[in-house]
Amino acid sequence: MILKNISRTVWLLSLVSLFTDTASEMLYPVMPIYLKSIGFSVVLIGVLEGIAEATAGLSKGYFGKKSDISGKRLPFVQIGYAFSAVSKPLMALFTYPIWIFFARTIDRLGKGIRTGARDALLSDESTPETKGKIFGFHRSMDTLGAVLGPLIALIYLYYHPEDFKTLFFIAFAPGVLAIAFTLIIKEKKKNLNTHKGKNSFFSFLRYWKESPKTYKKLVIGLLIFTLINSSDVFLLLKAKDAGLSDTEVIGVYIFYNLVYALFAFPLGIIADKTSLKKILLAGLLIFSGVYLGMALSHSLSTILFLFFLYGIYAAATEGISKAWISNIVNKNDVATAIGNFTGFQSIFTMLASSLTGLIWYTYGAATAFIITSIITLLIVVYILISVPAPNNRN
Repeated sequence: MILKNISRTVWLLSLVSLFTDTASEMLYPVMPIYLKSIGFSVVLIGVLEGIAEATAGLSKGYFGKKSDISGKRLPFVQIGYAFSAVSKPLMALFTYPIWIFFARTIDRLGKGIRTGARDALLSDESTPETKGKIFGFHRSMDTLGAVLGPLIALIYLYYHPEDFKTLFFIAFAPGVLAIAFTLIIKEKKKNLNTHKGKNSFFSFLRYWKESPKTYKKLVIGLLIFTLINSSDVFLLLKAKDAGLSDTEVIGVYIFYNLVYALFAFPLGIIADKTSLKKILLAGLLIFSGVYLGMALSHSLSTILFLFFLYGIYAAATEGISKAWISNIVNKNDVATAIGNFTGFQSIFTMLASSLTGLIWYTYGAATAFIITSIITLLIVVYILISVPAPNNRN
């Protein structure tokens, strides 16, 4: 049965992620427009997002380590999702820049608090043979929110143009549902050999020295990939250049997320039956092909097909990478290991968009996409040769 091994806890965590992502993605397309409408310049928007993402990135490692030290997962999950839910209406209450910075930082801090603990909880609910399935199912449900959120926003703004503030309050509703579901999750009692000692804000970085060699090799490859994997905004700009209207560009973004949501779960199951490594590398190869195609194609139908492939790439890599990491580290260090990786990933993501933007501006879009495609192929070769397959399959 396809849903076998999907426990009550996994279902609840997946629903929590679905409702949270619905709320967040409801606001994603309108956030820059709203900020401009209340007086934010492009520079100030960039500073805001930079600080917010840095907050999320740095806090993921710290709170992941803290979860491992305490041996508890659920309190971090509950607090993290509560912070993100509350931040939505806060963004609309006042328009003072300092208040907007506070509300946005609360949202990203919530993500930092919950990420490592939530993924460790998912790992606790699986076995080495079902990691791909569990993480894939969660990723499918999470990404379904990225389909529902923008759809709700489009429908609402169609009938109420430029009424952005109300949309922030509407986004609070799925956030409340997410909080409610976290309150009925029950964490299994475990006898963990918890770590002793102080946990300073940067103490999680010490894990890099203590971590298994395979973890280091894999994370190095994934972080180099992150450094050249820029924001989806650049792909959407390419779609815009191909002749799509603003509404159609949002539609393409929704289409990509729908493909992502539909394929993440079955690809997770396939990864468990074959190899997490094989599916991840296949996903990276698809990514390389998508970027090469974006560089060379100006056909609207081709670009739409490339977004379909891009959804499959995401489904084959996002959950699979975390499943792989959780299989190669000590079970007492899962939150720290994933928090460490996702923390660095957040920072590298910021750098990636800056690098791509600079290359695009200097040498053109095609050059930026071709460079990304070539470096991705080199990363595939590196992981293929240097990183042994996890112990679910060889």
